[in-house]
Amino acid sequence: MTENSLANLERYESQTYSQNGEDGVIARIFEIIGMTNKFFVEFGTGADGKERNTRLLQEQGWRGLLMDACAADNHPHVRKESITADNINDLFVKYDVPDVFDLLSIDIDGNDYWVWQAIDDRYRPRVLCMEYNASVPPNESKTIAYDPDFQWRGTDYFGASLLALAQLSKRKGYSLVFCERTGVNAFFIRDDCAPEIAKTLDTIYRPCNYRLPRTLTRWWPRKYQHPPDRNYKMIDVA
Repeated sequence: MTENSLANLERYESQTYSQNGEDGVIARIFEIIGMTNKFFVEFGTGADGKERNTRLLQEQGWRGLLMDACAADNHPHVRKESITADNINDLFVKYDVPDVFDLLSIDIDGNDYWVWQAIDDRYRPRVLCMEYNASVPPNESKTIAYDPDFQWRGTDYFGASLLALAQLSKRKGYSLVFCERTGVNAFFIRDDCAPEIAKTLDTIYRPCNYRLPRTLTRWWPRKYQHPPDRNYKMIDVA
């Protein structure tokens, strides 16, 4: 395995069931670092779980836990659970999540930083895919204030900045390796699973481009982002 293997992940962005190019990036990362138990945890899957980062893996024989607050009570795959920093570890115990597993995907449009911070160190996913707030410049470490009842209002007040997530993840033993081109998801790999890459956070960061046409193979020059929130401001975190 070489540094260049992880340095060119943008070439592998492709979409089957993911929101953007996550399917291809995830496949490439595991091609590089290998798989172990093929177990995933994804929360923030949407009510029906049709568009998510782990559906293609599931069709390829992976198994795991899917959770979303909007899921139907009797959904065959997605567990109806409201995810908070206060209950995440209890939910992992409830659904028998193994201590070590291959992929964790977090996208809850709100308390993402606080939930990731709260996950007990006994749980050691090898790869983390996590939504970041690209409207915050890459040199600012910010997140929303913790509110277990938070619901996203369609503004730029949600989640956490890339720097905040990268710093938190580094403390947990993970390195930032990639952001896909729409500026939605960031990818981290556990430090003992892959060598650190030479790229800096500034070069990995991608700005908001939420309506990037999925058929394009080059960078789209127009940038789209959520409207500013006039009522709430994100807070600084170390």
